Amino acid sequence: MNDKADLLKRITVEPGKCGGRPCVRGTRMRVVDVLQLLSSGADHAEILRDYPSLEQEDILACLEYAARQTDHTVLQSA
Repeated sequence: MNDKADLLKRITVEPGKCGGRPCVRGTRMRVVDVLQLLSSGADHAEILRDYPSLEQEDILACLEYAARQTDHTVLQSA
């Protein structure tokens, strides 16, 4: 398996492309698109079959990106 830092290099953000949202390798496939496919029950093989430009590492990169985005302290008032 690739190093997690290498995986994250697959996620790009470009002004003017997809509203500046994170995408896979400079394409118009957004991270959220891959995550929504997974949350809808699509497995990796199905996603790769339906989107031949994607690679297994792209799916893993989306998951790693999402994991890092949610790994922060939540402040709550008492």
